[in-house]
Amino acid sequence: MPKSQSSASSIENDSVAPIVTMHLWGIPTRTIPIALSRMVSQRRAIAQTHGLRFAKLLGTGSGNTFSIREADPHHWGVLAVWNSEADARVFEHGAIVAAWDKDATERAEFVMRPLSTRGSWSRREPFTPVATAPWDGPVASITRARIRLRKMNTFRRAVPPIVTAVARAPGMRLTTGIGEAPVGLQGTFSIWDSSARLNAFAYETTAHAQAIADTDRVGWYSEELFARFALLRASGTFSHNSMSDVTG
Repeated sequence: MPKSQSSASSIENDSVAPIVTMHLWGIPTRTIPIALSRMVSQRRAIAQTHGLRFAKLLGTGSGNTFSIREADPHHWGVLAVWNSEADARVFEHGAIVAAWDKDATERAEFVMRPLSTRGSWSRREPFTPVATAPWDGPVASITRARIRLRKMNTFRRAVPPIVTAVARAPGMRLTTGIGEAPVGLQGTFSIWDSSARLNAFAYETTAHAQAIADTDRVGWYSEELFARFALLRASGTFSHNSMSDVTG
């Protein structure tokens, strides 16, 4: 897994705090071909949306080994970074979200504000935080890595102990694997009761602490990112978990 470092990128006090949204949908088997086509057809439409800073159409998976056989064709997502909450609300009620909602058997939406970030995604730093009041509520975490192909087998062997630790971690409310492609571009999205709970997992869990240490030694990634967010709102259901339970 990408390094979970508490040090953040430099915070610009005069910049505008971005709003980050994550939409996750569950779909029936009959609409899987439609979902696959949207991974290509919706890229331009999203990129042209007013107020957008950054966006990725995402597949999901169990994250147990980040192999293609564990991809989940029944769950898909859209991650987006917006100039303002108003821009995010326009997208929420727009044609792209409506098309996914039409086919969905379940959907969840998360509205977030960046707290810290380290690394890059597609050679960009999409989640630049700004100075804000301390946050003691639930938090979201996104990790993303571009895995070197020659290191893929070594990486996969290191993942299962971490997955087991995450499932048992106190305060973890939701976790799913995410990725722009079935192989090589891998990440996770997770929700935690608090930063303290996330810190305890990141730095005090033996398997994850070892993965952090191994990242520099083994050189799994050609690009990596770790970002933490204040979870402002969550709604809907994902994999039969109520999102109202996350922030309630």
